[in-house]
Amino acid sequence: MSSVKLAIIDDHQVVINGMLAMFADSAEVNIAFTTTSSQELLQYLQHEQPDIIILDIQMPEVNGVDLTKQILKQHRQVKIIAFSSFAESQYVKQVLRNGASGYLLKNANLATLLKAIKAVNRGEEFIDEAIKNILLQESITGQRRSLFEIPLTKREKEILKLIAEENSNQEIADKLFLSLRTVETHRFNLTQKLGAKNTVSLVKEAIKRGLID
Repeated sequence: MSSVKLAIIDDHQVVINGMLAMFADSAEVNIAFTTTSSQELLQYLQHEQPDIIILDIQMPEVNGVDLTKQILKQHRQVKIIAFSSFAESQYVKQVLRNGASGYLLKNANLATLLKAIKAVNRGEEFIDEAIKNILLQESITGQRRSLFEIPLTKREKEILKLIAEENSNQEIADKLFLSLRTVETHRFNLTQKLGAKNTVSLVKEAIKRGLID
């Protein structure tokens, strides 16, 4: 079985780097192209056709919901998996209505990513289990639900609070009696979960999501 040819677009290079690392040893997936720019992706598609595009729906140039529709209008054979920190049903419904074959949260692990890629490559639809539960509850209660607040571990919450208080990595390590490497790893995980580029955007997203005051 040949590997699935994958393209990844996300405006956070740290997310792309994380995906590259996750699939580094996978024989089932070939990451053929990555970019942080929607225009670069559209130019790439003029010459190359991946099997699947993993597409961040929160791009600054053009939102991923609209970009999905634009891509599939010109390249119908390409399949798209929306990739987002947000689990609000309106985003999910809009991007699926525009032709996406899947919807994953950015905290998805390698096993879930592979499961989604394989399913979509077979022509099936794949939606993150957490999102399915939200859609089911909404259909039952008629009330909109959300996973806007990304679940964090107790340690991540502690570190996030100290980051918001403008402590450096070394200061956080000293206060929590952790190694610098451990703090750096937690900080990286936080930026991935919240889709942040830097400390300012990390704190801004955390406040927006109600994770810190």
